[in-house]
Amino acid sequence: MKLWFDRKSKDPTYFIQQGFRNGKKTSTRNVKRIGKHSELLAITDDPLAYAKEQVAKYNEEMKNTKVSMDLSIDFDKKVRASDDVVSASALRNIGYYYLQHIYHDLQIGCFFKDVSNDRKIEFDPNLVNRFLTCARILSPASKLRTHVHLTDYYEQPDFDYVHILRTMDLMEENYEEYIRHLYKNSSNVVKRNTSVCYYDCSNFYFEIESPDLDYVDEVTGEVISGFRKYGMSKEHRPNPIVEMGLFMDSDGIPLSMCLVPGNQSEQTTAVPLEKELSHMLKGKSFIYCADAGLGSYHIRNFNSMGGRAFIVTQSIKKLSDILQQAVFSDCDYRLLSSGDPVSLQEMKEFDRKDDANRALYLDKIFKVIPADNLIDLGLYDEKKFKNGKTKQVKVKGLLPQKLIITFSRKMMEYQRYIRNRQIERAKNLLKNIDPETYKKGPNDVTRFIKRNSKGKNGEKAVDQYVLDLELIAEEEKYDGFYAVATNLDIAETPAAMKTDVGQILDISAQRYKIEDCFRLMKTNFSSRPVYHRNKPRIIAHFMICYTALLIFRLLQKKLDLAGYHFTPNDIVETLQNMQVTDINDLFYTATYEGSQILTALNTIYPLSQLDRKYYQPKDLNKKFKKISR
Repeated sequence: MKLWFDRKSKDPTYFIQQGFRNGKKTSTRNVKRIGKHSELLAITDDPLAYAKEQVAKYNEEMKNTKVSMDLSIDFDKKVRASDDVVSASALRNIGYYYLQHIYHDLQIGCFFKDVSNDRKIEFDPNLVNRFLTCARILSPASKLRTHVHLTDYYEQPDFDYVHILRTMDLMEENYEEYIRHLYKNSSNVVKRNTSVCYYDCSNFYFEIESPDLDYVDEVTGEVISGFRKYGMSKEHRPNPIVEMGLFMDSDGIPLSMCLVPGNQSEQTTAVPLEKELSHMLKGKSFIYCADAGLGSYHIRNFNSMGGRAFIVTQSIKKLSDILQQAVFSDCDYRLLSSGDPVSLQEMKEFDRKDDANRALYLDKIFKVIPADNLIDLGLYDEKKFKNGKTKQVKVKGLLPQKLIITFSRKMMEYQRYIRNRQIERAKNLLKNIDPETYKKGPNDVTRFIKRNSKGKNGEKAVDQYVLDLELIAEEEKYDGFYAVATNLDIAETPAAMKTDVGQILDISAQRYKIEDCFRLMKTNFSSRPVYHRNKPRIIAHFMICYTALLIFRLLQKKLDLAGYHFTPNDIVETLQNMQVTDINDLFYTATYEGSQILTALNTIYPLSQLDRKYYQPKDLNKKFKKISR
């Protein structure tokens, strides 16, 4: 604030004047009238000195964040004219401050500075990536729409749409370095727990009608596969897809990712990405944990070396006859809670509605079965026969592993409840079944319907549809059972065995967190459908989504460490609602109310102080400038 008066006037009026920025221009505004020179003579002999004292006093009050202003409102004043087709909002989001804080702690700006040092770049790629990442969390949309709505953020970033595309190209060119940089600097935010690394894959569809074609080089004969391909999809969408593989740590925070064509088997993605992860972790040993689809013998064998270990779910239906016999054999089962021996038949038959059996109903039983397996090592050895002839034979290696079989009465009752409802639906279908439209699916209720064709000699066979009672009985046999394969050591004494098995099952149970990661990206961050066409831009799009996921998970972890637990939806909604509006270019007022989440955010970031009703522009500028470097 400064003093202003008309120096040419014989009786000037003294004002306290404030400077402000109006768009890209600077201007001034009188915020308080001190008085006329003649008026001040009644209270002082030196009106000018008195006026200067009032300005100094006002500035001191500004430091104490409490001032008074002369504010006049003209209700006939119109909004600022514009040639834009759509009226822009005057609200400015400041909730992204917390996301930018973590972005700054990840030192992503240093990464872009390093990779662009030898390039003649006339824009700031870090600025572009910063707002693309925050927009992916707070207002996910296409890159073009994100560019149009950059004015929704307090900082009002200024870059062109073409700069977004150039930044994406730069990111894709340095893909591996970028992922490593994020992991390395994430320890600046929270301590990473990589004792267990969880892996899973998911598909992302594209709004196109045909897949990318393969290209064959006419000179070398090299086949360059298209990126967007048809593949297996749980949603059964008739769209080409790209598959993402994702590693996360024990806290549900991403570690690394990979992208492959949609027609590639997910099992081929695990080992290459795990090798890269081992390089990032500098050879540190960890436990690989995944579901049955990513637990092939090749993957298990790889995780039996280098100090690594594995915990993967195992389909009981796919076990050998000998192992299945061991699973259903009513011996060696123990209670998970106490380690005491228990009968499998007893667990299936006790009265679950009796309050005395409530603890048993909620408990599980387990047994450990050795399941070592011979696997193909991909090597050959020369075998010599008695007649002197020799032959190259495949070398087999032993894969040591154990199966942990569990049975839960509660889970058995749930699975049978679901199946009984499906059977009822199948019975209703049988009443008016149309043979022309009848299709049998592996997980649909129609799997319980079988077709019998009967006809006499020389006559046309007649189709009859009935319930497949044998299939129903076969499925019921597996109700309540669950299997995990591992090469970790398990003690033989009952008490120690119970502890080891409980810890392994607890680790396997945390796999839901990686499903949450994919759900966040797909639902909250709208990472699909993807509207990019060429491979580099597609990869860069998912790099932005990955960065957004990492930042959001780190924010959740910081809140958890401080004792706060909120849903992702509530956190995102709070950040979206944290908007301010400009009052006559003098100050900003908050248009949001307080909340538990806002209190928690200000607890973990005490210097943010974004729980105020009013903000001075210079204070907000200082906050954002500090984290935008």
